[in-house]
Amino acid sequence: MDTQQNNPQDNQREAEPSDARPVLEGPDIARVLTRIAHEIVERAKGADDVVLLGIPTRGVFLAQRLAAKLEQITERTIPVGSLDITMYRDDLRMHPPRALARTDIPGDGIDGRLVVLVDDVLFSGRTIRAALDALNDIGRPRAVQLAVLVDRGHRELPIRADYVGKNLPTSLRETVKVQLAEEDGRDTVLLGAKRDR
Repeated sequence: MDTQQNNPQDNQREAEPSDARPVLEGPDIARVLTRIAHEIVERAKGADDVVLLGIPTRGVFLAQRLAAKLEQITERTIPVGSLDITMYRDDLRMHPPRALARTDIPGDGIDGRLVVLVDDVLFSGRTIRAALDALNDIGRPRAVQLAVLVDRGHRELPIRADYVGKNLPTSLRETVKVQLAEEDGRDTVLLGAKRDR
């Protein structure tokens, strides 16, 4: 997840701001994931060699949902896994120690495959840079693409998503919080004011 406000590993799991308003609800999230799945099939010319890797935590759930939608479209099993980027982050010294998440690479690996990294929010680009570094230590994909549920802008690195569920212009005084049923009991994307610490 590429936002400091949403990543449990960033020690930023806050209670929902009182002024938060939903910008995507469950049906919207399902719809954009279906659209992204179709875009992946179209760009990958059938998704024969696609591997989905979710970035913990919510990126993994989104990758699993995308894999299910791709399987409905292509009628073939799509390998899906997770990629922990904790030890590749450039802010390790600035935050308290954090628990490692799980890296789970599908059995056939990623060499020569089209790897689609999946995350919930794209913000500065630093999480994705860390994911690319982690991926480099695992294998050599044919190509790497990025799918995100929300792109909120404010990039600090030259990184952009290939597949975006929703472009959501924000200010740095706002937070974007993604909630998914697997982790939070409901599907929603909330936009609210950042709390002063």
